[in-house]
Amino acid sequence: MTATDNLVLFSGGAYAELRQLLASQIQVLSPSIDQIMDFLAKLRNVDGSEVDIEVALREALANAIVHGNGEDSRKHIWVTCRCTTDGEVTITVQDEGQGFESDGVPDPTILENRLRMSGRGIYLMKTLMDEVQFEQRGTVVHMRKRFKARSGAEGETK
Repeated sequence: MTATDNLVLFSGGAYAELRQLLASQIQVLSPSIDQIMDFLAKLRNVDGSEVDIEVALREALANAIVHGNGEDSRKHIWVTCRCTTDGEVTITVQDEGQGFESDGVPDPTILENRLRMSGRGIYLMKTLMDEVQFEQRGTVVHMRKRFKARSGAEGETK
């Protein structure tokens, strides 16, 4: 199964939605992200948050593949990306893993945790997105990024 398998597009008037079903293999990570970012680029005006969305998405998918499903190719990851007409993006990533306690992940910015090899992905998702919520013991992550409207002045954000 590749990232292009099981690609489903919906358009519901006020939003468009892309759904993917992915195998838990690290090689599907970049093609899947490319598809989602292309999807968003066609629906959304540039507001400077594209890199934030891409990095958070990469972290969520990598966590689902590596930590959630243990790179077990028999397990799957479901990805839903929705973009509203006003540019808001919501992304849901669900894996088939055992889950984890999201509140128990150490803060990687604290001195004693800076050399740890884990915890940075969740930190990045929470820092780069406007909202991040974990459900079902961490097997589902919901992320949201609002559109940053610009005023007439160059580079000025409303």
